[in-house]
Amino acid sequence: MSALALLIDGTAVTVRELGPADVSALLALHRSLPVEDRYLRFFSTSPHQLEDFVERMVSPNGPAHVVLGAFREDRLLGAASYVVVRETDFAEVALVVAHAEQTHGLGTLLLEHLASVARSRGVRRFTAEVLTINGRMLRVFTDTGFVVGIVPDGEVMYVELVLEPGDRYLEAVSARESVADVASLSHVLRPGTIAVVGAGRSETSVGHAVLRNLVDGNFTGDLYALNPHAKSVAGVACYASIEELPEAPELAVLCVPAKAVPAVAEECGRRGVRALVVISSGVEPKALRSAARAHGMRLVGPNCLGVSTSSSAVRMNATFSAHATLAGDIGLVTQSGGIAIAVQEELRRLGLGLSTLVSTGDKLDISSNDLLMWWDQDADTRFVVLHLESFGNPRKFSRLARQVARHKPVLAIRAATSEAGQRAAASHTASTATPSVIRDALFRQAGVIAVDSVPELTDVLMALSRQPLPKGRSVAVLSNAGGLGVLAADACVREGLRLADLSVDTVKALSELLPVTASSCNPVDTTAVVDAQTFARCLDVIAADPAVDSVITVSVPTALGDPTDGLHRLDHKPILAVRTGQTELLKDDVPCYAEPARAAAALARLAERAEWLSRPSEFLGLDRIDLDTARGVVAHRGDGWLTPDEVVVLLKAFGLPVLGGTLATTEDHAIAAQLAYDVPVALKAVADDLLHKSKGGGVELGISDGPAVAEAFRAFQDRFGDKLRGVFVQPMAAGGRELLVGIATDEKFGPLVVTGLGGVDTDVIDDRAAALAPLSTSDADDLVHGFRAAGRVLAEQDAVAVREVLLRVAELATALPEVVELDINPLVVTENGCLVVDARVRVAPAHQADPFLRQLRIS
Repeated sequence: MSALALLIDGTAVTVRELGPADVSALLALHRSLPVEDRYLRFFSTSPHQLEDFVERMVSPNGPAHVVLGAFREDRLLGAASYVVVRETDFAEVALVVAHAEQTHGLGTLLLEHLASVARSRGVRRFTAEVLTINGRMLRVFTDTGFVVGIVPDGEVMYVELVLEPGDRYLEAVSARESVADVASLSHVLRPGTIAVVGAGRSETSVGHAVLRNLVDGNFTGDLYALNPHAKSVAGVACYASIEELPEAPELAVLCVPAKAVPAVAEECGRRGVRALVVISSGVEPKALRSAARAHGMRLVGPNCLGVSTSSSAVRMNATFSAHATLAGDIGLVTQSGGIAIAVQEELRRLGLGLSTLVSTGDKLDISSNDLLMWWDQDADTRFVVLHLESFGNPRKFSRLARQVARHKPVLAIRAATSEAGQRAAASHTASTATPSVIRDALFRQAGVIAVDSVPELTDVLMALSRQPLPKGRSVAVLSNAGGLGVLAADACVREGLRLADLSVDTVKALSELLPVTASSCNPVDTTAVVDAQTFARCLDVIAADPAVDSVITVSVPTALGDPTDGLHRLDHKPILAVRTGQTELLKDDVPCYAEPARAAAALARLAERAEWLSRPSEFLGLDRIDLDTARGVVAHRGDGWLTPDEVVVLLKAFGLPVLGGTLATTEDHAIAAQLAYDVPVALKAVADDLLHKSKGGGVELGISDGPAVAEAFRAFQDRFGDKLRGVFVQPMAAGGRELLVGIATDEKFGPLVVTGLGGVDTDVIDDRAAALAPLSTSDADDLVHGFRAAGRVLAEQDAVAVREVLLRVAELATALPEVVELDINPLVVTENGCLVVDARVRVAPAHQADPFLRQLRIS
């Protein structure tokens, strides 16, 4: 393994496994330790046979013994190792870091990577012996975020780390990653010096446009131009090469021909450049990656529009946009330069501006995840906008977006989601897991406001940036054109809003203000004869009604005046205006839309955000889970569909209410099983390639005596022949509402939990809801109520029981990535709770990369 990762100061190191070729580097590291560090490491100031010790450290021994090292260029800065203790899942861990590197978070980074390797190879706990006086090492262990046990024994502390990546661990990793990432991104978004490489003299060249925008935008730092054939471009003195510059620029913007980019990037790295923005397209990615990785440079692009900022600290427009970025508080990241320009121009028209613009292009390194970490801490950014054509690390994105969205609205323009290598889906659950379903589930759970176009994006931003969030979905419509008011009311209902029932007092007050031909009920029609002042008074009366959470006004100008002139902000309630043909910000920051449907859609997105913010984001720790037993079942099968009895053991290990049964391989065994139950039973054939048993003729129900069992068994033998492996005998379950609950695993996004109508309805009605695991309690509640028929088929006590099942299935999916498909169908819901009557589980070796491991994409 080899990965590029950041320390907390933003510098990069390469973490890789050490082998015999690294003996000299590891020996030099140990010999460089001062006496005190040597004592703390070896409990002695003069360790004997250091050479033999180091050689043993790097001797290959498979999964039982691993050593990782962190390098900057060719220098080894630190190493971490583990050795498995006999035939257990415990391993002794050791760590050594060069003295000068001990305050940069290197030890913690190495432990994170070592723990990730250990977990993938079956190690569950690290143990270590640490001298009591070695407080620094003890802090490294406790700061990891793992559950840590410390037992003192005289001068030694015995330390144990539980390597399960729980919430506390993931939060600690995320916090460290954020500090490091923001430090490294400062070279891109807050540079003190910039060099434009390939600054052409022709005003039609991209390099000239970038340089001109930096000059015209009054870049606050030192600016250099590189062009070997000119003395100056755009008033900036030119140099022939990076080596000739009087100082190493912090950021280099490359606008040279594609073939020259890797060599120029290498020159930049050698000169000490900290970050690159590569505008050029058609660049060979491997060579560019290699140069960036070798010198620890952050990289935007290639094939991108560039970057710009309008912060109070640094003004910078390193793009080739036709117009300067309007300063504002919106952060925008997009893969498409065209989308970036379209959003930028539409925001400019509305008087809204950007704090940051990053066009990631081919996205070899810096991505939306990096920008989410930046904006999370950036005081200049109040709103975040994303345009994603693909997801590099969607599970990390989900966690970051959820964190940012708690205090800053996050909006995403939906784009085509790439196919993620889905297997041919054999289960109903897996057939649901289309890329768009997975993407939308991710956005919904993370609190991301998803839109489908640039106009819809700016509609929502205009409302979010200028109006408060509504306290509910109740809307009043006020119009001086009755037909348009009805259109607005219809649009609200389509968007999931509801029309407020105005109080008697409100209706009376409106009647006193309006002509007798007006309608004082919602939607309120003032008629076309009212003036702006009267319209404004009606607005105040409606807004004062406690039943009203928000107001949409619809108005047209008449010969008697324009009611829009009377609009104004409301106290603690949003107001959105509609005036045909005009989308703009009115006076007093009232958003105005060209048609009712756009206003209703924007208001609905505000209501969704308010509801998401009010949800508790709680992840429960579940009891009655036997993880060791569950892992044993999965490991035993290896690859393929579990047998019915294995399914029962697995589901019971996660506390799921399983009906159970007996796997009978002979006719006599099946008869004996029915007699033992002494109730009517169901017989289900267990046969190769028989996945949908009911469809395939593999189910017989209500069998109550031995002869009937024998007849059904022989019928299965005739039907399936050599493919029959046995018959699963189950007592008949009590009747109830039948649901489907399942898991489908995507290689990038992880497990998706699905629920909906089950039994025979599964094939007749495509009515399901989906969410990505792990599930918070709110996510599970959304799933329970998320399919269309839920309100009709589930009582409130049923919903509580189903939620418990969903949380346990999600826990199974998270804990056992080897479970790639699971179908519980049916899950029978009765007044006494839930019962898993039938289930199928497919497992496969887990090859999933650690989505939360700190490493850069340049790897």
